[in-house]
Amino acid sequence: MNILAEYCVYDIISTMKNRTNTQYESTRHAKFLLSYHLIWCPKYRRSILDREEVVEAVRETIESRIAEIGCTLIALEVMPDHVHLSLSAPPRFSPAQLAGKIKGGSGSTLAARFPELRKKGSIWSRSYFCATTGTVSLEVIRQYIETQWSRIA
Repeated sequence: MNILAEYCVYDIISTMKNRTNTQYESTRHAKFLLSYHLIWCPKYRRSILDREEVVEAVRETIESRIAEIGCTLIALEVMPDHVHLSLSAPPRFSPAQLAGKIKGGSGSTLAARFPELRKKGSIWSRSYFCATTGTVSLEVIRQYIETQWSRIA
């Protein structure tokens, strides 16, 4: 890449950063802002997320798993029948890899800690919802996740 092209890329990134008030992340060869909103539920929609100690364990395991794989937690809410997660991830991970790593790692830890949760096999369903958060601001996603309890009527 020539000097002019590098300057143009830097100028575009700087302008976008100032306009959106977001923090870009870097690897050795990339500058990026990749944020995802993930939702998944327990297998067979079982009521396993209704005990406080299980909810706290879910939070802890998901937070530690996200840190292990090098992602940044934006928001996390554990509902009675599903989990909402917003995170920022490096470009080396596809959304499917992220869901697999987070759900797989947290499911194994939960099964070891609470063996009764694994009566019917896996902790989590194989399905999940994933959306990029580029169409709305991260603040809107964060508020949506953090106000989940007020939506239950």
